[in-house]
Amino acid sequence: MNGIIIVNKEQGYTSRDVVNKISKLYNTKKVGHTGTLDPIAEGVLIICLNKALKVAEFITADDKEYIAKLKLGYETDTLDITGTITKKSNIKVNKQQVEEVLNHFKGKIKQTVPLYSAVKINGKKLYEYARQNIEVELPSRIVEIYNIELLDFNEQEQNLIIKVHVSKGTYIRSLIRDIGNELKTYATMENLIRTNQAGIDIKNSSTLKEIEENKHKIYSIKEILKIPTITIKDNNILNKTKNGCNIDLNNNEEKVLILDNDQNEIAIYQKKNDTYKILKMINNNP
Repeated sequence: MNGIIIVNKEQGYTSRDVVNKISKLYNTKKVGHTGTLDPIAEGVLIICLNKALKVAEFITADDKEYIAKLKLGYETDTLDITGTITKKSNIKVNKQQVEEVLNHFKGKIKQTVPLYSAVKINGKKLYEYARQNIEVELPSRIVEIYNIELLDFNEQEQNLIIKVHVSKGTYIRSLIRDIGNELKTYATMENLIRTNQAGIDIKNSSTLKEIEENKHKIYSIKEILKIPTITIKDNNILNKTKNGCNIDLNNNEEKVLILDNDQNEIAIYQKKNDTYKILKMINNNP
């Protein structure tokens, strides 16, 4: 079984929990996801099976969309409600202030990753340093906020719900922390839903229960990847692709997904000068 499953992850499960369940269900160890969701988070978790794992990096690199609920007035060590409160503030803000601050985050920003994350420093994950109370300098990265929108704001409770469209590598918990700081107070994530990844909407996802009951769809690689496809009918050229050789195509696309006559995905090629060179081999079986 080769393909991609769109899971609607529930709260309480780690991404690894979901991978393990899918692995047992399909009796294969060749299973992986394309972007971690914390146990507190829910929503789209894309799972690749067997040969589909070879294209996981292309899905991981794509953008994502989230709906997040946050509470102003305090911050925790984990930057969400599962952590221990470390900072408090009595400052109150209004809707206009919130909207002005949110607009400041649109575009490319420098973001410091959360202490409780799987980012590695000297071969060790940051959350491992945190659990051992070892101080470490948190790395920063440039990410892009394509859009950020205020969906709801309760001024009395100082709760707000935002919808964000972001690039790979963006931590929503860090974004929420920074929003709180910009508002001259603190902020903590209460809830997070990933509603879209790589153009795949949550409405096309399935719960673990639905998957266990076989009430789900397994998508092909070509259905998920945003890469133009070319069907190769010439056996000589097709054999070249299966051997990873350079090929000439009458095409102007930067990347193409090569299919055989049976519409099986063979490889991803990238154009360099006037020649297409192998970028990722998917299936080179005869």
